[in-house]
Amino acid sequence: MMKKIGSLNGLLLGIISIFGAFFLEGGSLKALFLIAPIFIVFGGTFAAVIIGFGIDKFSNILKLIKIAYFPESYDLNKLVDDFFRLSIKARKEGLLAIEKELKNLKYKFPQKLTRYIIDGADRETVENLAMLEIKSMQDRHYSNIFIFSKMGGYAPTMGILGTVMALIMTLANAGSDPNILIKNIATAFIATLWGVLSANLLWLPIGDKLKRCHMEEKHMMEMSLEGALALQSGEIPSILKARLISMLPQKQQQEI
Repeated sequence: MMKKIGSLNGLLLGIISIFGAFFLEGGSLKALFLIAPIFIVFGGTFAAVIIGFGIDKFSNILKLIKIAYFPESYDLNKLVDDFFRLSIKARKEGLLAIEKELKNLKYKFPQKLTRYIIDGADRETVENLAMLEIKSMQDRHYSNIFIFSKMGGYAPTMGILGTVMALIMTLANAGSDPNILIKNIATAFIATLWGVLSANLLWLPIGDKLKRCHMEEKHMMEMSLEGALALQSGEIPSILKARLISMLPQKQQQEI
């Protein structure tokens, strides 16, 4: 929950800092929110995504933004405790006895690995299946992250494009009403502002958030694999728990 609040607070702080400074210097909403440059930047960025990645990938952008700002939280302490309890039961009653306890494992991946073990899969098979799924997950996540990394590059370019178009209009109207020239120049710089702002406050940070989500899910999967293999080998419960705890950050290790 704190991570979700922190991300939204960071976005809010960025908006307040940038727009607040603009208004403190005498800027106005009318000057900032010009339809033409906003349309060029966002419309052009979205069009580039559709061209480069396809409409199916573009349609997932809102879903990915939601995942970035409201990610699933993995309770790794509970995962350690679950494998510890399973190992105690397995040593007392055998691996088949833990089948009824699978539902207590919170996440699907450790449930799946433990199911393989109960069904008699050997160590190499379990490792291969787990690594295959981790690799597939990583490829899928990195393809989504890449979209936002590219958007972070497209947006400033579209801002420059809007600036060039507005400057062309300014030069084309040279010698006419000064108010028209001033408006065109303002439009030019506002296009650059929206391009750089959207890249650095929206698209690139979302890509970074998705990277963090990926690393957290990958860590959970790696811990699950380690716990499942220790369970399969009949490792002493206290050693299994110590092994999993060693994979946690130092602060969490101290808490446990």
